[in-house]
Amino acid sequence: MLKKCFLFVCIIMLASCGSKKSSLSGTKVRSKQLVSKEQYRDEMRKKEQQKKVKVDYHRVTSDVNTKQELTATSTVTVTADLIQNYILQYKGIAQDNMVNHGIPASITLAQGVLESGSGQGTLSRNANNHFGIKCHKGWEGPSVRHTDDAPDECFRKYDSPAESYRDHSLFLVGRSRYSSLFELPKDDYKAWARGLKKAGYATDPKYADKLISLIERYSLADYDKEMLAIMGIPSSVYDDAYVDSSVVVTESRVDSIATKKHIVKKGDTLYAIARKYNTTVSDIQRLNKLSGTSLSIGQILKIK
Repeated sequence: MLKKCFLFVCIIMLASCGSKKSSLSGTKVRSKQLVSKEQYRDEMRKKEQQKKVKVDYHRVTSDVNTKQELTATSTVTVTADLIQNYILQYKGIAQDNMVNHGIPASITLAQGVLESGSGQGTLSRNANNHFGIKCHKGWEGPSVRHTDDAPDECFRKYDSPAESYRDHSLFLVGRSRYSSLFELPKDDYKAWARGLKKAGYATDPKYADKLISLIERYSLADYDKEMLAIMGIPSSVYDDAYVDSSVVVTESRVDSIATKKHIVKKGDTLYAIARKYNTTVSDIQRLNKLSGTSLSIGQILKIK
């Protein structure tokens, strides 16, 4: 009887141990499964992050291919679209200055793009200075300080970009060191770009090449051709007369230039136009069949 009881107790104890072992084993299995899920989730997170990095990398690489760095008075990175928008915004002003001062629109636009960083540079944003023109002796207008070739240099400040464009033209026209530029054909942008560099407009040794590259990349010479056609000036003809009325024009030069044209701008009068082209008010009236002296902005006048 005692033996039977002892045997019964042993069986119960063994059964109890077995159930605990099974329970513990189950716990271990479940624990092992939970760890595996966490690891799986971590792996999935890593893969997702890697995918995102790859996508971002390709996006950035694509952007880099369409961006361009412009370095003049400040260094900025701009897109081709930004440059094109800048050109479209200011081409009219550049063409007006070509008529009034004889500087190719292509040169003015290329300099504006480069010097202002397509309007994104520090000087253009803070001072409306799109051409990096420094104060120089005799400047009495507002100014700002900016580090360029030397620290804290004085640069001109304008009320608007249009004022900067006008001052750029007057700056070139009014300085003797640039006088040789106005003997060049108006459609020879390469000669103008190299002439600007030679005259000392910029210290960058690649300045002329940069201007030429911009002109050719964005077809800026088309704006020169457009204005020359409107003014009736054949390609590659010297036209000192419409740049400065004080220049003596020979008969052979007049014949080669043929009929000139003038686009009326705000503030123009027949008397001022006649003086500009070394002619008379009556001659302009006769050529254009004008009975009075009233003019309209944008009106095209024949000038012989």
